[in-house]
Amino acid sequence: MTLTRRSFLAAAAVAPLATTLRAADGPKFKPGLVTYNVAKDWDLATILRICKSAGIAAVECRTTHKHGVEPARSPAERDTIKKQFADSGVVFWGCGSTCEFHSPDAAIVKTNIEECKKFLKLSADLGGKGVKVRPNGVGKGQTVEQACVQIGKALIECGTAAADLGLEIWVEVHGGVTQEPKNMKAIMDACGHKSVGVTWNSNATDKDKSGSIAAGFDLLKSHIRSCHINDLENDAKKVYPYRDLFQRLTQIGYDRYTLCEVAKAFDPVAGEEYLKAYVAKWKELAG
Repeated sequence: MTLTRRSFLAAAAVAPLATTLRAADGPKFKPGLVTYNVAKDWDLATILRICKSAGIAAVECRTTHKHGVEPARSPAERDTIKKQFADSGVVFWGCGSTCEFHSPDAAIVKTNIEECKKFLKLSADLGGKGVKVRPNGVGKGQTVEQACVQIGKALIECGTAAADLGLEIWVEVHGGVTQEPKNMKAIMDACGHKSVGVTWNSNATDKDKSGSIAAGFDLLKSHIRSCHINDLENDAKKVYPYRDLFQRLTQIGYDRYTLCEVAKAFDPVAGEEYLKAYVAKWKELAG
């Protein structure tokens, strides 16, 4: 096809507009919240009210917090919780469990698998997408390689239970040694279940000596199903490169949530102010 001068000029005129429109669309992913630890002392109604006000799109309910979203909830209570989320317009993303599978005691591992199944049923009943689990280091007497294989194999049973409910398992990139991307990749390789992915956790160990997360991200990008972020001011302080992370998530087509997980707890008034500022900073970095 011959490109005429007129068609060339027309295309050149349209190109900046197209770029502007793409920029205006913003990322496909949205800001979310893990109740750890900002909202750990808020009841569910308060969480949903503040999230709606602050522009938080989804919530991961971390276990043991005041919201009470736990496997012990009755069917009627689960219906009420589901309705609360639906009425608020805030998405129930899933359950943040502390189930872990690195213990050298097989009975303890089995107990954690069964507990994970209970959280999966809860998440399914509430309309969630999955359950967050974690490794928490290497069991006593194990090599790193042995621990990664053990954790990965235990996750297969969790993944099967999740698949039966139409859900996913999100393995948080967490724990001494196990949080290193190369070791999390080994866990994913040992598991190999299509319903098991990772929660990118924005750890200092994601970075190489130059401060780049490129190598670690590339190891895990095909497994990322959820994402935790922490203090976004870390980007300005050059502690963690959130702008770069958000660009990389955009490049892989990530269209879920980046969930605020900050260690400090707030009362509701201060928390609402904090989350509004947090979302403003998120938009600056993700835009």
